[in-house]
Amino acid sequence: MRRALSLALAASLVLPAAAFAQQARPAAPAATAQAGSPSQLVLANTERVLKTLESRRAEFTRDRSALQNFINGEFNTMFDRDYAARQVLGRHGRGASEADVKVFGDALAENLMRKYGSSLLDFNTQLRVRVKSEAPLPRGLGVRVSSELLRSGGEPIPVDYLMRQSGGTWKVFDVMVEGVSFVRTFREQFDSQLQRKSIPEVARELRTGQIQVSAE
Repeated sequence: MRRALSLALAASLVLPAAAFAQQARPAAPAATAQAGSPSQLVLANTERVLKTLESRRAEFTRDRSALQNFINGEFNTMFDRDYAARQVLGRHGRGASEADVKVFGDALAENLMRKYGSSLLDFNTQLRVRVKSEAPLPRGLGVRVSSELLRSGGEPIPVDYLMRQSGGTWKVFDVMVEGVSFVRTFREQFDSQLQRKSIPEVARELRTGQIQVSAE
């Protein structure tokens, strides 16, 4: 359950490295020092999210729909939903239309956030993050930011973010928690379903709750 909640937290909030500029290795791309770099986008997004969770905690506890709307908005800001969906679909996505991929990506994100979103209020908002490195991905696919979530009284949780340029900005397309990939986990879960059903059918069952994702 810890891994599932950590994945939901990481995927929706894209938690940052609080002092990335000081801790990044010299080999990191020069772009990390510029506005709009992966580290700065992650940092700005998370500072806003954690501040909002703290200031609106009572409201979100009473009104889970308000929490869901907030989470969805943040997820859309930093996550490359359609590209991630294609990675999850794998071989089943070859030749699929953009419309089908979008429907699947939206349904997957909604199912994940619906299942784990409310649990985000259980996390201590005073989490600290230590960035270990930023390095380019093979074949120029983007960058990988390696970090750890530091919790009071608990073991650090390794979290890596895989990011790519999309629409002129950096976005996350995969999150790895304790070495477990968001993309790989869900690709394995949906393989048997997609062998028997079309992408829109699987998306529809995700939306209605007939299929539930599991981050573990």
